[in-house]
Amino acid sequence: MPYAILGLITMVLWIYCIVDVITCPETEVRNLPKLAWLLIVLLIPTIGSIVWLVAGRPVGPDRRYDRPTAGSYVEYERPGRAVAQNPEDDAEFLRRCRERAEQQRLEAKRQKRPTDDSA
Repeated sequence: MPYAILGLITMVLWIYCIVDVITCPETEVRNLPKLAWLLIVLLIPTIGSIVWLVAGRPVGPDRRYDRPTAGSYVEYERPGRAVAQNPEDDAEFLRRCRERAEQQRLEAKRQKRPTDDSA
């Protein structure tokens, strides 16, 4: 029975460390490249997991996985993005959108109307 519990603890530690290595940002990994840490944890489960926790895992209060990465919604962080600086600009834009939508509705009605030549 104690061996089963020890085996279960080892397996949980191993799986935790594999997931931790995979989800950890490449720039925050210490001492070795991320791929090397993954191979160590996979090939030497117990010792590799402990070594990852001690020597490879990022430390400190700035360790956050919820930071946006290079490919996620960078248009929101770009300086000078198109944002209305005052309410009048926004109101003007909305007025032009309404006018354009109305023109498109009228054009669609005109195209749906049967022509006199087809009769």
